[in-house]
This record gives sequence, structure tokens and C-alpha cells, in this order.
Amino acid sequence: MGIRRKAREIAMQTLYALEFADQELAAHLENPQMIIDKLNEIAQDSTIDKESKIYEFSLFLVKNICENIKEIDQKIDQHSTNWPLQRLATLDRTILRLAIFELNYTETASAIIINEAIEIAKRFSSESSGKFINGVLNSVAENKNES
Repeated sequence: MGIRRKAREIAMQTLYALEFADQELAAHLENPQMIIDKLNEIAQDSTIDKESKIYEFSLFLVKNICENIKEIDQKIDQHSTNWPLQRLATLDRTILRLAIFELNYTETASAIIINEAIEIAKRFSSESSGKFINGVLNSVAENKNES
């Protein structure tokens, strides 16, 4: 497994865990130590060194997704036809947030981001989740310059 795939998985697991805290995901920015503590817990379980590129990229993803959550969630609502954000499975919503952040805020190729998201969904969620995520992300990628 590549460095970026592992980092994405750790970021996804961290965001998923933070989702169950009694506050909105963006509110975690007020207490960034909670983000770091949760990431450290996940990384330790995955035996990831805090000095590694995997850890650095995971932290970059988690912090920036929290900072841009409103815009990311608007993209999900806009492109997940008939599936409001809160009706999505938490895991699928988390994977979409991760991929949409990368699609809109990084230079990584869309095809790579979409493929990674589908593979993560297949590994952690279900085959149907992979298909749904593929559809949403393709729509986001095709309309990247909207809004």
C-alpha cells in the first residue's frame, strides 16, 4: 500500500471518529488538540510514526477538511442527487469529504483521487458504496469550476 493511500485511510478513520463527537466537524478547529489526539490514536493503532510522510499528509487532510467543511458539504449536497448529506452513511460521507477536498484543493489528478476513494469505500464500506461514491465524485470532477 502506498504512502498516500495509507494517509488517506488514517485521515478517513480520524474524521470518522471525530464525527461522533458532540459537535460539528468544523468546531474541532477550536480545539485542534482533539484532532491531533484522535489522529495520534489512529496512527498509533496503525503503527505510523509521527515523523512520517503518512502522518504529515493525514494531518494535512484532516485539518484542511475541517477548515473547509461547509464548502465540501455543499458540494456533496449539490452532487448526490436524492441523497441529502445527513441521510448518507457516516462512512460514505467521510470518504466523500476526503475526496472532494482533494479534488478541489489539491493538484492531485482527479482520476487518482476518485480511484482511491472507491478503493477505500470497497475496503471499509460496501461495493454499492463504491459505485455511489464514484458517481458523486465524477459529477464533482466534471463540474469542478462551478460555484
